[in-house]
Amino acid sequence: MTERQIAEGKREKDRPWLMRTYAGHSTAEASNELYRRNLAKGQTGLSVAFDLPTQTGYDPDHILARGEVGRVGVPVSHLGDMRRLFQDIPLEQMNTSMTINATAMWLLALYQVVAEEQGADITQLQGTTQNDIVKEYLSRGTHVFPPGPSLRLTTDMIAYTVSHIPKWNPINICSYHLQEAGATPVQEIAYAMSTAIAVLDAVRDSGQVPQERMGDVVARISFFVNAGVRFVEEMCKMRAFGRIWDKVTRERYGIENPKQRRFRYGVQVNSLGLTEAQPENNVQRIVLEMLAVTLSKDARARAVQLPAWNEALGLPTPWDQQWSLRIQQVLAHESDLLEYEDIFEGSHVVEAKVAQLVEDSLAEMDRIQEMGGAMAAVESGYLKSQLVSSHAERRARIESGQEKIVGVNIFETTEPNPLTADLDTAIQTVDPAVEARVVAAIGHWRDTRYQPPFNHPRPCKALERLKVAAKGTDNLMEATLECARAGVTTGEWAGALREVFGEFRAPTGVSSAPITVPVEPGSALAEVRDKVDATARDLGSGKLRFLVGKPGLDGHSNGAEQIAVRARDAGFEVVYQGIRLTPEQIVDAALAEDVHAVGLSILSGSHAQLVPDVLERLRVAGATDIPVIAGGIIPNGDAAKLREAGVAAVFTPKDFDITGIIGRIVDEIRKANKLDPLEVPA
Repeated sequence: MTERQIAEGKREKDRPWLMRTYAGHSTAEASNELYRRNLAKGQTGLSVAFDLPTQTGYDPDHILARGEVGRVGVPVSHLGDMRRLFQDIPLEQMNTSMTINATAMWLLALYQVVAEEQGADITQLQGTTQNDIVKEYLSRGTHVFPPGPSLRLTTDMIAYTVSHIPKWNPINICSYHLQEAGATPVQEIAYAMSTAIAVLDAVRDSGQVPQERMGDVVARISFFVNAGVRFVEEMCKMRAFGRIWDKVTRERYGIENPKQRRFRYGVQVNSLGLTEAQPENNVQRIVLEMLAVTLSKDARARAVQLPAWNEALGLPTPWDQQWSLRIQQVLAHESDLLEYEDIFEGSHVVEAKVAQLVEDSLAEMDRIQEMGGAMAAVESGYLKSQLVSSHAERRARIESGQEKIVGVNIFETTEPNPLTADLDTAIQTVDPAVEARVVAAIGHWRDTRYQPPFNHPRPCKALERLKVAAKGTDNLMEATLECARAGVTTGEWAGALREVFGEFRAPTGVSSAPITVPVEPGSALAEVRDKVDATARDLGSGKLRFLVGKPGLDGHSNGAEQIAVRARDAGFEVVYQGIRLTPEQIVDAALAEDVHAVGLSILSGSHAQLVPDVLERLRVAGATDIPVIAGGIIPNGDAAKLREAGVAAVFTPKDFDITGIIGRIVDEIRKANKLDPLEVPA
């Protein structure tokens, strides 16, 4: 190094972070082709997106899987699918992240068996299973089992990997979805750290890992964090995370080795902040958010994956994903970022902000510990209601213009966008015929798994052993590996554990959420409330009743919850039963509750099948006077088809005025009941 370089604070260039693209769709074969293409473009790790049936433990031919197969990720139903997913990709040389939670143990078992079949030394396998069930109860909605059994699955996986796959990160404490569900930086830190404490306490108390090896456990705990557009605050958040993790692991668990106490995290920058309006603005948002987790050497992400600019419109194309990868590569290889020590060290502004975040987060962590820890705070509904409230407050700030979003509530005029001139080619679509092929394939697998070339043993014995282990105290990983080798399917594995553990329906947080938009005289909400009251009188009903439904397996309930809360505040009686319902259950509830409108929220792409099913069931029941409203990530072409099928109105992320949406719902109720329009503006 030259004297000038030393004077300027330069040094040998750091290695770049792992560069990933969250990817997977349609089939194992199609996703394998995508992975190999991305690796050839310079991607340095894999990040696997699984479809919702795989995430929630259903086979593709289950009733709840209808419309969801291959939509938001790749279906992996058995060992054969996992073989095809990683064909010609040497797993011993790969760093693979798998975004999987309730069924994490099952997917890790399939991955290990495929690696063994490749001849890999499993002690050399590197990667991460997300495996954070707490945030599934709070925000993402792919939970299956109750908190106690879920924590046991996590604990067993951690104990197994420490002994058998020591380079693997068995859990990725995930605050990413908490921010998308409304978490403030303090809540994101406090809830993630409280989850980590619950997990580490469970591992320590299980007796499966001796105290002298707890440092190895702590060293393999990683985090998956969100980075929003307020990039100074987000960068300070990362420094605060590191400071608190160091304190907790040293003081609570006695970890003396500073390397084992290091806060290790990967990041996906904020998809919630991507806008459907003027989507080209998302590129600069993504860059700013990436800087929040790369600029500070002392709090730099170990792995980064960026969304594509058009994810608010639908599934990105391979070219869009390439653009996001190139954003990372330009920063890492063209800029001088990696040549310097931490450029924020000594900043009074940064230090003050970090100290405040640490203080406030520790106070919230203490509050959660007083409740009995993260699991108790989930079961009581405290964490969920806090997130719903925070999200409602944020929505209110956007609607009032207090929080400004370029292209959405300010600077809305725009030139025509050549990138979206043809929306049919601007996003990738999943061939509807894929689901039928995958469903046929799972039937063929069940019929032939005992025959050459697979010659799997009969799965019934493996499943019985799994249930016996679940009823006892044995580590469940060995029985799960036996199931994988026996050709058991995802639905069979999860079904066996459902028999023993039961299922869990998480609190919705809606009923306990406080009013965040005051009903002041002359306000938009007051005017809508007048419309609600007038319409109820005209119909001779005490209150208008509105059912908010989440059909299918899409667990992203944030939008549905915000609609439900605002409808409640506008004077509706709201029926909201949470996530994961069949069209039949939704229609049964609508008829039983005698509702005046049904709202369906779907972000997974299954609207094309599930919404018409609800319409048809209402028609058969003679309830055509109940208007159906649809909301979610719905491309323009699909929206037109839904309206042609009889949907009264379609709302997408560009429709950020929730109070206005509630007003439109009242209008549709009046229209469906042949009432004259009201002159009260909404």
